[in-house]
Amino acid sequence: MSTANQTAVADLKTLDNQLNQEILKGDILGAFEKFYAEDVVMEENTEITRIGKDANREAEKAFLASVEEFHGVQLLGSAVEGDRSYSEWVLEVTFKGGQRVKLTQVAARKWRDGQIVHERFYYSKG
Repeated sequence: MSTANQTAVADLKTLDNQLNQEILKGDILGAFEKFYAEDVVMEENTEITRIGKDANREAEKAFLASVEEFHGVQLLGSAVEGDRSYSEWVLEVTFKGGQRVKLTQVAARKWRDGQIVHERFYYSKG
């Protein structure tokens, strides 16, 4: 690996770690504003695709508004390769209306110029 590529991966590891720490602190919208590009594309599994920061911001706000209580958010691990980063999460939440859910998901991110331009969440619906 060239020195430039090593530096780029090291920088991306730092950015990805900063993002994950913001999420762990509960500042999901703050992290979104800081780390996501204006033209970001976000996907839920292979079903829902949202294009643009405005559409994705509204989806994040709607998700957060649907949560009555976060019981725990745990980062199981993360990795960086090239312009991609991956993190595995366990979230336990109670939604408004009383449904408590434990969700394990992987976030796969593509970065450009220090911001996320594509993110797909992989998780089981069961």
